[in-house]
Amino acid sequence: MFRGVNYASGAAGIRDESGIHLGDRISLNRQLRNHKVTISHMSTLLENNMTLIQEYLSKCIYIVGMGNNDYINNYLLPQFYPSSLLYKPEKYATILAQQYEKQLKTLYRYGARKVAVFGLGSIGCIPAELDLYGTKDSVCVDSINSAVLKFVDKLKPMIDDFNSNLPNANFIYINVTSIAIGDPSSIGITNLAEPCCEISSFIAKGQCSYGGSACSDRASHYFWDGFHPTEAPNKATAERAYTALLPTDAYPFDISHLALL
Repeated sequence: MFRGVNYASGAAGIRDESGIHLGDRISLNRQLRNHKVTISHMSTLLENNMTLIQEYLSKCIYIVGMGNNDYINNYLLPQFYPSSLLYKPEKYATILAQQYEKQLKTLYRYGARKVAVFGLGSIGCIPAELDLYGTKDSVCVDSINSAVLKFVDKLKPMIDDFNSNLPNANFIYINVTSIAIGDPSSIGITNLAEPCCEISSFIAKGQCSYGGSACSDRASHYFWDGFHPTEAPNKATAERAYTALLPTDAYPFDISHLALL
């Protein structure tokens, strides 16, 4: 517990209902409640010394990367969710950002002071969305990327607001979209379109099929399945999030600088 805790949950989102068609998952609201329980356990171990607890929590680095599933497993699946019928892209992005802001402020209220907020990827370019909405020659679905950017564009101003108005707050933004635009061949990737594994056609369509085959050289593929990048692009993103290669990678600074505060 004192060396790190991972609350991540597959298919979970900012909104509680996101991903529900895939079964149970732990939404960000539930993850925050779990974190509150963790703090309670820490309090017991530290004999309810709140000064020591707050000092410890303020030194921790919190990594938050939410929002992708609120599009992939919500807004872009009208057969399961009404959100795209109820809201235009701008309105949905606004509602989503407002809820995210409240959740990140809750994290701050629980003692977080050093927080890295990861943006969303180019969802319109992943194989699963191309299969659903792309044309034969599509490289990306521009309408999806445009909708997602309406949410992404609200994150940097949110970071500025936190840092200006929350005492001792140090929030940073990791620009996943910008990082992903780099040259994939520089990290050995030659196949940008085809998933490495054999894809399922059932309810979890786009994920690897049970017992299916995988490609012989996963390091050359950008995508593992219809949704998730392979280790190579994930590693490249993590490295540039920690030590920015370009000024656009992180704002106002990268994780390595956050760690020094």
